[in-house]
Amino acid sequence: MAVRRLAAHYTLLPEGLARNCIVDVAEDGTIARVTATDYPDREHGVEFYSGILIPGMVNAHAHLELSHLRGAVPQGCGFTEFARAMGSKSAGSTEEQRTAAAAYRDARMWADGVSAVGDISNGGLTLPVKSASSIRYHTFAEVYGLGTPSPEPMAALARTARQAGLSASVTPHSMYSLGERLLAETVAADDGLLSVHFMESRDESLLFGRTGLMWEWYREKGMREDFTGLYCSPAGRLTVKIPGDRKILLVHNTFVTWEDIQRVQAHFGGNATWVVCPRSNRYITGELPPVGLLRSAGCRIAVGTDSLASNTDLSLAGELVTLGGIPLEEALFYATCNGTRALGIFDMYGSIEPGKRPGLVIVENSDITRISLKAKKVKRN
Repeated sequence: MAVRRLAAHYTLLPEGLARNCIVDVAEDGTIARVTATDYPDREHGVEFYSGILIPGMVNAHAHLELSHLRGAVPQGCGFTEFARAMGSKSAGSTEEQRTAAAAYRDARMWADGVSAVGDISNGGLTLPVKSASSIRYHTFAEVYGLGTPSPEPMAALARTARQAGLSASVTPHSMYSLGERLLAETVAADDGLLSVHFMESRDESLLFGRTGLMWEWYREKGMREDFTGLYCSPAGRLTVKIPGDRKILLVHNTFVTWEDIQRVQAHFGGNATWVVCPRSNRYITGELPPVGLLRSAGCRIAVGTDSLASNTDLSLAGELVTLGGIPLEEALFYATCNGTRALGIFDMYGSIEPGKRPGLVIVENSDITRISLKAKKVKRN
């Protein structure tokens, strides 16, 4: 079997950024060997790249099925208005248009260095795209809506996804969008991964105090929740209703507090991954997630793009640039091994180690001296 020999200025290894490494890769993409040498660019048969060689990245939170909504919702509208707009914008395009948009964005993510995606689905439209993709997808069949009677349609979607060869699990959308019985039934629908939109808006907390724009919207629409008098906060409901032994991705966290973090970490421990989507948050509210708080608490942080309804593209490199102030080595771990640990696929993805098949990516246009990302161009080998 032919072996391809790759090297770059730096290589992201499990222990950190390393210089002067050669990565031997088999024809099927399996890493055969990682060796250090003084002058890798002088070794016979080595393809030397200018930049940083990293494992394929992980988009820990995306909505592929919303790819047709790029530009449909105005920036800066605020979270509650964004939610209102999503209800009216979801229609108005054909199934062929939605499928074509999803297929294009899937191909674009692959070309931009993504090897795995945690994808939120509310229907089966994108299952054929994901089944045919080079990307490893986990489909989160999402239960949503105070008036939804049962999680069974989403449980059926998860079963269909698994029959199509995809990993899948049933998940609640958030702590504010499901009633008590539906939330309990959704959590019990299977024992797989959960992905919960968490503290994306200040109104999420205000709702639990029966005030704010979300509370007013619910009253306007005649939607009745049965949980606001039972819990003091979204974090309180989360830690009561979901067992601590469940593996969970907490997504957005834009307005999470230190007390929220401490409560959630104490409950879930290493089973929790905090997924940040900075460009989506900036698009909707102009805010960025408090990564400093999450770092101080020792949280496992991963990165997602959210959907094209609240982003201009699905570039993970763009998310890392937007985070800012994070050492590049640490940020690259957010986008690689932390994402694979969140999705339960670290055995094959997320790090450059013999026996794994993570896909290899070159990060270009980076300032090696200061270890800070200057641009977002990423090219897959």
